[in-house]
Amino acid sequence: MTEEKQLQCPMNLLMGSIGGKWKISLLWALKETKRFNELQKLFDGITQTMLTKQLRELERDGFVHREVYKQVPPKVEYSLTDMGTDFLPILYNMNDWGAKHFEELKSKG
Repeated sequence: MTEEKQLQCPMNLLMGSIGGKWKISLLWALKETKRFNELQKLFDGITQTMLTKQLRELERDGFVHREVYKQVPPKVEYSLTDMGTDFLPILYNMNDWGAKHFEELKSKG
């Protein structure tokens, strides 16, 4: 398969958008609208820089909406776009699969 065809493969395009240590977890957390600090508190070990980067990439790829409110202090909220919401059933299936195989995965990791 040529490089161009690989890039056009739907799975490769999706993995390019959601791949990364934090993106799936961020999408899961954004089932409900959250502020930046709320997200940062949810994920132990994520730096502010990495959280910003991952959110910006998800926003760029159409999964996340960033709403900036013009007030003092500034308020920014993150939520799923329609495309992000369309991805939720896949996340629920992944969660169910993970729960089903949790002990097995835990023993191997």
